[in-house]
Parts: sequence; C-alpha cells; structure tokens
Amino acid sequence: MRLRQGSRRSSSCSCPRGVFEMTFVVTENCIKCKYMDCVEVCPVDCFYEGDNMLVINPDECIDCGVCEPECPAEAIFADSEPGLENWLKLNAEYAAVWPNITIKRDAPADAKAFDGVADKLEQYFSANPGTGD
Repeated sequence: MRLRQGSRRSSSCSCPRGVFEMTFVVTENCIKCKYMDCVEVCPVDCFYEGDNMLVINPDECIDCGVCEPECPAEAIFADSEPGLENWLKLNAEYAAVWPNITIKRDAPADAKAFDGVADKLEQYFSANPGTGD
C-alpha cells in the first residue's frame, strides 16, 4: 500500500534525530547522474528533484530502504553510516525548496560518464530546482 504524498513518519519517540530514528540520504554520486529508479519504488514519495540530483526529505522517509538497492550510481545510504552528516543537512535543506518527484524519467544522456567522478559537489552541484512531477 502506498502512503499519500506528504505522509510523515509516525513515531512515539521524542528523542533527537539520529538516536532511534533513521533516514536514507542521497549523496555526491547522484550529482550529474540523477538516475530516477529510486523515485518509483518509494512508498511515501519523499524524493525531491534538483537540476542535476535528487534528495530525500528526512522527515518523510520511513526508513524502509527500498530505494537504496535501486540506485544504479550507488548514491543512497542510511544516514547512520559515518561521515554523512553534511549530506543529511543538504538533503533536508533542498527537499524543503525543490519540487517533489514521484515519476521516473530518463537519466541525463551523459550520466554514465559522471558515475564515480570525484569532487562532484564542488564542481557540478546546482542549487536550482528540477521540474518535479
């Protein structure tokens, strides 16, 4: 069963984020690759589209993990993995301003050429929104 867009995680925990709650985050390798296999499997539609990458809204993600193995660029990780704090912040910041995306579209024609390229955040990241649905 697919939850409605905008659904929020339900939790009776009043602990600070990161103590018992977990979310998934999109990281650097999505930049300029922007495969969208992940958006069509997400049961809560928590992906948001930038000009050249996607992000996950951490307040909407229910930690199901179905998106992680769908990413051809292997850019999605659980936020519990070390070193992802800045990516969690970036995902939260841009999910608040970029449009929601729930329908898979084709990746950019040059996506494979950018898969695995280092330092994409500094070189290629765009804060511009994508088109969304």
